[in-house]
Amino acid sequence: MSHSKIIGVDDKEFRIGWIAQALGYSLILGTHSFRHETQEQAGSGKISKAHRELQQSDLAVKRNTAIEAHKVAASSCAVICRVGVLWLEALFTIAAQMVYTQSPDLRREAKMKRCYLLFAVGFFALAPVRAQDSVIAPSDNLVVDGVPRIPESIAETAGRYASYRSANLADWHPTKREMLIATRFAETPQLHLLKMPGGARQQLTFFADSVGGGRFHPNGGDYILFAKDVGGGEWYQLYRYDVATGDVTLLTDGKARNLPGPWSSSGDQIAYMSTRRTGRDTDLWVMNPSDPKSDHLLTQLAGGGWQPLDWSPDDKKILLAEELSINESYLWLVDAATGEKTELTPRNTTEKVSYGEGRFSKDGKGIYVTTDKASEFHRLAYLDLATKQPQFLTTNISWEVEAFDLTHDGKMIAFVTDEEGVSVVHVMNTATKKEMLLPKLPKGVVGSLRWHKNGHELGFSLNNARGPGDVYSLDVATGKVERWTASETAVKTDGFPEPELVRWKSFDGKMISGFLYKPAAKFSSKRPVLVVIHGGPEGQSQPTFLGRSNYLLNELGIALIYPNVRGSTGYGKTFSLLDNGFKRDDTYKDINALFDWIGTQPGLDSERIAVTGGSYGGHMTLAVSTFYSDRIRCSVDIVGMSNLVTFLEHTEAYRRDLRRVEYGDERDAKMREYLEKIAPMNNIEKIKKPMFVIAGKNDPRVPVSESQQIADALKKQGTPVWLLIAKDEGHGYRKKPNQDFQFYATVEFLQEYLLK
Repeated sequence: MSHSKIIGVDDKEFRIGWIAQALGYSLILGTHSFRHETQEQAGSGKISKAHRELQQSDLAVKRNTAIEAHKVAASSCAVICRVGVLWLEALFTIAAQMVYTQSPDLRREAKMKRCYLLFAVGFFALAPVRAQDSVIAPSDNLVVDGVPRIPESIAETAGRYASYRSANLADWHPTKREMLIATRFAETPQLHLLKMPGGARQQLTFFADSVGGGRFHPNGGDYILFAKDVGGGEWYQLYRYDVATGDVTLLTDGKARNLPGPWSSSGDQIAYMSTRRTGRDTDLWVMNPSDPKSDHLLTQLAGGGWQPLDWSPDDKKILLAEELSINESYLWLVDAATGEKTELTPRNTTEKVSYGEGRFSKDGKGIYVTTDKASEFHRLAYLDLATKQPQFLTTNISWEVEAFDLTHDGKMIAFVTDEEGVSVVHVMNTATKKEMLLPKLPKGVVGSLRWHKNGHELGFSLNNARGPGDVYSLDVATGKVERWTASETAVKTDGFPEPELVRWKSFDGKMISGFLYKPAAKFSSKRPVLVVIHGGPEGQSQPTFLGRSNYLLNELGIALIYPNVRGSTGYGKTFSLLDNGFKRDDTYKDINALFDWIGTQPGLDSERIAVTGGSYGGHMTLAVSTFYSDRIRCSVDIVGMSNLVTFLEHTEAYRRDLRRVEYGDERDAKMREYLEKIAPMNNIEKIKKPMFVIAGKNDPRVPVSESQQIADALKKQGTPVWLLIAKDEGHGYRKKPNQDFQFYATVEFLQEYLLK
């Protein structure tokens, strides 16, 4: 349509189009600016009147009418801003003048009017868009209830703290000096190939759901085996990624839960666990990934606590672990041909013993394991298969041995100890049982310990308070330490505070510890506190990178405390058992004692405390919000259990028995009565302070119903509650857009209920 053309009154198609557009803009702006029905009726009345008057032919040809319309257009912005609903009359009048004007004498004025109209329409069309853009709208996969509009300004500041990535070691290439790592470039972590220290990260997998680990085929690295679930449901499937073509092949049934285990010593078979047979029991399966038809059930097992650890050097035996609880597990040897299993560690003993990782020695005569046998901590030990007697290798270290890896030739073993939350790397000669002198490594928390097949390069991941997580290598022959990745952060981390280890005495005299992060000195007054409780409960808060929480610390001035209440790991098995069964509420009292300690600290504000946590930490958050409501301002519950009875009844069957050992068996009448008594859901009237409840719809561990029922009950009784559920997530959010919205909403919640 030419701008110089005057549209006649008979051009119905154009006339209807312009009126429809004008009405459309009026509806958008009217919805944005005016909420009352009377105002809307007044506006529509003015439109109707203008429409009737402009149909009069004598009015349409009068020059003074065009001039007046020109004046209205020229001052439309000011009029609209000042007069409110009159903007609609002015805008429609200009549009109508264009539609109905027919006189050739008015071409020039019509052109001018059209320019003003387009300017006015553009101005007001953009205005509501700007208004909509000023808030962060949740995506369609998020269910929000009670959550107010989140200002976009939060993303402009806090968003920088959400813009970072980390890297984790998945595997070494078997023949090249290359690494397989997991890192995120889009919404979720995926597998990448790294060909040299500091090299470019070549992305290999591209899925909507995260891929956090993978292992090269040991014989040449021609393909990669990895596991992936859908929507956080944790029903993992095994896949083969062919390096040459990039093709991905599904190896498992697509329905069961499948967990990858170790490669055979020959390098052509994989042992793995699957619930395919019953849906709840994790059986031992074996497959050659290059030939999916070779997949077969080796041994039927009962329960969900089984895990294959290693193959014997001749591939005739598979080392299998059976976990009944955090402090009770057993080792078995499985015949790789027949599936027959033989118990390796005694079962009927007075002492309950836990075994962690296990590897066959190179000669196949023994296995290296971590165990707390005759000790408070897991020690590294060598178990002789002939005598069944252990030789303890780290009796001089009074800390937990978390993980270890044996070189391909069996000559060296690397292991990591947890020393009050900080990792220390050790390397031992298996012949002399003596440790090697190592160069100083960056301080932090170490994971993914992996030897290269060359036998002298050790790869690992590390993160700390000032680094989100990167991959390193240590050449034990030369002492050279190399950093393979340098993960980016939008905010410079050099000034991030290091945590302070703090301790306080609980109700029964037990000493409890945790990590305190203090805001910068620019925050001079007493600071509000956010207590962040870890999950597990067999877990531990360690001084790792805080990620988005650095915004709370550095920009909002909120002090952060990460406690390790009784039941936490890393402090000995006696400490880890102090919360089992009927002792559950003792952990709640540890947090109450922390509140007392906060009151003694001159820089912390005991009148402004919030509590948060995920999984078991979410349950703790709910419990503290229930029984110590008068001591907090608000709380943020993330995938927490609101009633341990209903949780145990509805968590996935493959994990139910393992959880009963920790929390208590709800089928026992006395235990059920106790668990019902302490359930936050059954004490809902005691929760007086605002709560933000966050959950994933596909959570197999803590069903979404645990979050929904507590939120519904709080809403019914009038306690302020915000609810956020992600339809495409499970036990915690993995996808960055979901993580971001959760964080922005949390910031808004804390600003509203903690900081004011």
